[in-house]
Amino acid sequence: MEPPSSTSHVHERNVAGPESLAAAGFFPSCAFEETPEILIEDRRWHCHVPRPEHLIRRALAACEGYGRQPGSVVLSTDRVVRVLNGQHRGKHRPTNVLTFDPPPGIPGGDVILALETVLREARQSGKSVSHHLAHLIVHGSLHLAGYDHHQAGEAREMEMLEARLLSRLHIPNPWKPRA
Repeated sequence: MEPPSSTSHVHERNVAGPESLAAAGFFPSCAFEETPEILIEDRRWHCHVPRPEHLIRRALAACEGYGRQPGSVVLSTDRVVRVLNGQHRGKHRPTNVLTFDPPPGIPGGDVILALETVLREARQSGKSVSHHLAHLIVHGSLHLAGYDHHQAGEAREMEMLEARLLSRLHIPNPWKPRA
């Protein structure tokens, strides 16, 4: 889980290849409205998460009152996230979630998730993909709200808040070791 970058990905074009809607510049036009746009770039998300749009909206609703909501949530692939991570953070590998702050004066921001990494992490931790995805949506939203986890105290505060927000969705604390 990574900290937000300094610029929004919504306004970029041609970053990852023609198979990516994000790369083609088809990011949501309503990214500046109150209701976040959900873009599913890879249909495989539907195979692993029943009704992903509904889950995302529920996870975002759980975060209400904790800073700004994203303008868009993009369910993408490791390939797209690897390119973005390299371009914006100098790390040429995928990560589970990237967040991008919006340009000054524009509300929202972007949360982008990598399918293969999310699947692998869920499997390795013994969690359902749906629960892990909800956790990462909450995590990304908190980054956009200014929360971070670079220092031990910050990390603990963010983890406790994530657990509290996920409990609103009846999702177990992801930081508590499984028995």
